[in-house]
Amino acid sequence: MRPSYHAGPALVVRRVTPRMLLRQSAMVAFSILDLAPVPEGSTPADAFRHTVDLAQHAERLGFVRYWLAEHHNMPGIASAATSLVISHVAANTETIRVGSGGIMLPNHAPLVVAEQFGTLATLYPGRIDLGLGRAPGTDPRTMRALRRDATSSAERFPQDVVELLQYFDDESDAPIRAVPGTGLHVPIWLLGSSTYSAELAAMLGLPFAFASHFAPDALMQALAIYRRRFRPSRHLDSPRTMMGVNVVAADDADDARRLASSLIQAFVRLRRGVPARLPPPVDDVRAICTEDELAMVARTLAYSIVGDHAILRSRFAEIVEKTNVDEIIVGGQIYDHAARLRSLEIVAEVALIRGR
Repeated sequence: MRPSYHAGPALVVRRVTPRMLLRQSAMVAFSILDLAPVPEGSTPADAFRHTVDLAQHAERLGFVRYWLAEHHNMPGIASAATSLVISHVAANTETIRVGSGGIMLPNHAPLVVAEQFGTLATLYPGRIDLGLGRAPGTDPRTMRALRRDATSSAERFPQDVVELLQYFDDESDAPIRAVPGTGLHVPIWLLGSSTYSAELAAMLGLPFAFASHFAPDALMQALAIYRRRFRPSRHLDSPRTMMGVNVVAADDADDARRLASSLIQAFVRLRRGVPARLPPPVDDVRAICTEDELAMVARTLAYSIVGDHAILRSRFAEIVEKTNVDEIIVGGQIYDHAARLRSLEIVAEVALIRGR
């Protein structure tokens, strides 16, 4: 039976030559977003081993950074204690930047985040990034278990970001300091799925990453606002943009479509309110998902690339031409670890990343 994959709204395709792709790829950095997925039949311990293996693989292939994301009460995601997993990955790699994509700041006191990432930056100097999100990364009940109020915490986000930046400033006579943290200037990115964080990042002169891998609708508007309103700062001279893209690659396009069915099932289960461990791939997702659910997934995962080398080459070129982003961070959950490693290799081969 031929695998089925609903790929979502297609971008307008323009004829792209290898020379065009070479020129575009040379200007775009590629990084990895990992949720430390827990497939069915495995454990979080397995997920952490696979995360380290994937990070080492990404480092050898030449990816710029390796980010992990904070989610809570998700059976299929093992990176809830994000700073701890970042430390584990950084301890088992040598040169790749490691960070958060992101830390959900409403869940934490800024001083605690500064101390954690100040510690990471001290242990692994020059390699730590701090990406910050405004969403809680969980459901309202879990927010209460975290002892946080979703509304008031989100409203404080701009003030909390400014406070956090101050903890990384040079030595001062401030009565409260992050130790370690003061003077380390840990790079901070603002993450967003709407125009809100784009405006804040522009105002503060910080780099901006858009979560287009699961919230594509406002991408172009957010990028335009950020670039138009950007104010140079001591952190950044000019706008720097990143976008998320799900990628499931294989040497055969039909194999890639089958692998992508795990990601589709995971999103459908999440929208049904029954998140679970990452399911194995199936031949035809239409047998287990409704047409409405598949249409929802197609909209949600519009910035996804599923296929072989040729498909990746064409789609990456389209996306870069359309968005003019500085960096693409590649996500995409794959059930089989070996297949995930190979998917990453194909991204590197297509994006002309040179292994170290």
